[in-house]
Amino acid sequence: MTTHPDSALAGLLAEAQEFGETIRKDFPILQRVLHDDKPLVYLDNAATSQKPQQVLDALNGYYERHNANVHRGVHVLAEEATALYEGARDKVAAFINAPSRDEVIFTKNASESLNLVANMLGWADEPYRVDADAEVVITEMEHHSNIVPWQLLSQRTGAKLKWFGLTDEGRLDLSNINELITEKTKIVSFTLVSNLMGTVNPVEAIVRRAQDVGALVLIDASQAVPHMVLDVQELGADFVAFTGHKMLGPTGIGVLWGRQELLEDLPPFLGGGEMIETVTMGASTYAPAPHKFEAGTPPIAQAVGLGAAIDYLSAIGMDRIAAHEHTLTEYAVRRLLEVPDLRIIGPRTAVDRGAAISFVLGDIHPHDVGQVLDEQGIAVRVGHHCARPVCLRYGIPATTRASFYLYSTPADVDALIDGLHHVRNFFG
Repeated sequence: MTTHPDSALAGLLAEAQEFGETIRKDFPILQRVLHDDKPLVYLDNAATSQKPQQVLDALNGYYERHNANVHRGVHVLAEEATALYEGARDKVAAFINAPSRDEVIFTKNASESLNLVANMLGWADEPYRVDADAEVVITEMEHHSNIVPWQLLSQRTGAKLKWFGLTDEGRLDLSNINELITEKTKIVSFTLVSNLMGTVNPVEAIVRRAQDVGALVLIDASQAVPHMVLDVQELGADFVAFTGHKMLGPTGIGVLWGRQELLEDLPPFLGGGEMIETVTMGASTYAPAPHKFEAGTPPIAQAVGLGAAIDYLSAIGMDRIAAHEHTLTEYAVRRLLEVPDLRIIGPRTAVDRGAAISFVLGDIHPHDVGQVLDEQGIAVRVGHHCARPVCLRYGIPATTRASFYLYSTPADVDALIDGLHHVRNFFG
């Protein structure tokens, strides 16, 4: 280590290094060497995580031995594929402590999950319908996936879109919560953890106010589910959306959890095969949830891969993963603040924040920072991270983002800091 942390943190860092090195052995891609002799330092986990061998094996095993469509066949392969697909639903339900497996809907990503809810509410009957007299509340720190669907819904229906602002420290400004969430509010949709700033939001206060006025709550947990214990019953929300590829699973699989009674009352988003009960040329009736919301051939192999990812995470323990990442985040924030001219965008401590840290480095454009870091084998994300309103709020064009996961180590942090000093020297 190039700094001298206190003895308590030093002990935690030694444990984190050993933990990360052990985990990394399961991830083939992390053994890569780039640019001839640079070991890969992967710090783009908020964009997508890498996949352990166990998940890769599950995907290959499905295609090699069980590939068939689900729910429709009586032959052996179809029955095996259906059992694997529905088994993945059981694993997701247990992982998030859903009261019923039938509350777990598979989508292709979190964006589809969020759009699904927005469209359902636009087509719903009262009391859920979003119309010209309704209001929708989001926040200024949302990923575009939790902004654009509500803008589209507001444009179609005439509903008013409102949002929480941000403090200078990168937290939600709740000072006007009673004015933002009113009796006109139909739904409050917000991220549990910011993908750009890492901020962990105060769920309880927002949910309590929404419930007081009878509004629904949708939580985007894409940056939370991979990193911490998530219990949908404790959250108190009506819907929770997340994606699989950020939690060691494959791309092309997302989840929407919703309360059973809401899923029964709300209309489907997509029509087609499998989501029906009966079809005539005059009308159709729909299957019960979750199949009501899973039209067409679903992401079968991807669900199997997500199930394997959940098995992997569960075997390690989400509490242990969260503690590991907290140690890394505390160390990374300390070290980043030592770099001259570096400004962290968002919380400058490890309290109530996740393991994604965005920053600007003097007047060096983030794209240049990322390119020079890549030459050192260090993979970070640069840009506005599909959260451009945050960049506008803080008067910056973009940021560099380093994000950590269970296989990250303190040595990765040190490599990042050394790389940033190299960037400063490179640009004089």
